[in-house]
Amino acid sequence: MDISELIIKDRTLCNASAQSKKRALEQLSELLATSSPNLTPEEISTSLIDRERLGSTALGHGVALPHGRLHGREHAIGAFMKLQKGIDFDSVDKQPVDLLYALLVPEHFTDTHLNIISELAEVFSNNQFREELRECNSNEELYEILTNALSKKTV
Repeated sequence: MDISELIIKDRTLCNASAQSKKRALEQLSELLATSSPNLTPEEISTSLIDRERLGSTALGHGVALPHGRLHGREHAIGAFMKLQKGIDFDSVDKQPVDLLYALLVPEHFTDTHLNIISELAEVFSNNQFREELRECNSNEELYEILTNALSKKTV
C-alpha cells in the first residue's frame, strides 16, 4: 500500500488555530470524517482521545501522529493539519506540536497499523520535510508536499 493514498486533499488543513490538544484532536476528527459518511467526528474523536490517554503520540520536533482504531472500517484513512501556533502535546522533547498527522485504522489492522506509523515517523523525522510543511500557506500546497514525500513509502 502506498501510504500517500491514505490522505485526500479535503483532509488537509493549513494554518488551523487549535489552542489545545483536545481541540486539535477534535479538528482532526472532523477532517477524518470528511468524505466518510458512515463516520461521525464524535466517534473518531473518542478513538483518538482514548489512544492519547495511553500515552502521547507526539514524536518530537513539533510532530504528533495521533491514531485510533474503529470497528467496522475496511480501510485506513489519514488527515493532516498544520497549526498556526504549536500546542502542548506532552511531547518527550517538550517542544510544542504544530504538525499533526492523524490515522484511523480498522481494528484488525494490527501489523499494518504499526507499519504505517513507522513509515510516517520516518518521513516526519526529516528536518527539511518538516520545514517545507511549515512554510506552506495553503491546503493545496500542504497536500502536494505531503503526498510527494509519502508516495515514496509503502507498507
